[in-house]
Amino acid sequence: MTADRLAQVAIRGYLALFFAYLFLPLGVLVGAAFNASRYPTLVPWEGLTGQWFADLLADRLMGEAAWNSLVVGLGVVAVSVPVGTAGALVLSSLHARARTLLYGFLVSPILTPGVIIGIATLIFWNRAFGVPGGLMLTVVAQSSFIAAYCMLLVLARLERFDRAQEEAALSLGASRLQVFRRITLPFLAPALYAGAFIAFLQSFENFNTTLFVVGTDTTLPIRLASMVRQTMSPSVNALAVILIATTVAAAAAYEVLRRRGR
Repeated sequence: MTADRLAQVAIRGYLALFFAYLFLPLGVLVGAAFNASRYPTLVPWEGLTGQWFADLLADRLMGEAAWNSLVVGLGVVAVSVPVGTAGALVLSSLHARARTLLYGFLVSPILTPGVIIGIATLIFWNRAFGVPGGLMLTVVAQSSFIAAYCMLLVLARLERFDRAQEEAALSLGASRLQVFRRITLPFLAPALYAGAFIAFLQSFENFNTTLFVVGTDTTLPIRLASMVRQTMSPSVNALAVILIATTVAAAAAYEVLRRRGR
């Protein structure tokens, strides 16, 4: 066997192991969601069933938690995208030294542990303004670091923006608002869409920060953690199957639309 052939076999073997490591747990999870066993396991197989999906749909607390996660996610998008965009626009207009200092300050929430952000947000808003934990405070706490992700995406997009377009529009009599609405905003649209998508996903799956600020309410990650600690039901697997299917369907739909757009 030649050296090139040996290298190809090694690469293919590595890729096979890598994808098996990624997708085998998901396969076991999906199989357990259809197993009639009372415990979330694939072995022993006790028969095909859809009971766990029915139990999931009948779980009122799970439905409320999913709705709360959806509300919080949309609230985080509504706050993080404008705030992140504003931060990126300010950074792009500063000189190098001031930009470096402000950049480090605005990115620092990403490097801060979520537990610290949650505790600090709860203590500050409760003692300063008497705001108890709840969904509103959850939106505030999550937005404090998710906005930085949106800022980075918009900032990367602005690196390719030609400022001459704005100057030309201003010299032709357009106002600052018109320039932003008709030139800058359309150029930033892909970054804004990506930022909104990432902000929603980051909010929907967040646990560490949410745990300290959600109060008596609950979100989907917290509800799932509670179920795992108390009684591990196969309905958790059923929820995971629904989330995986939704993600795959959304990715496939996006790819189809992208190819049609070409």
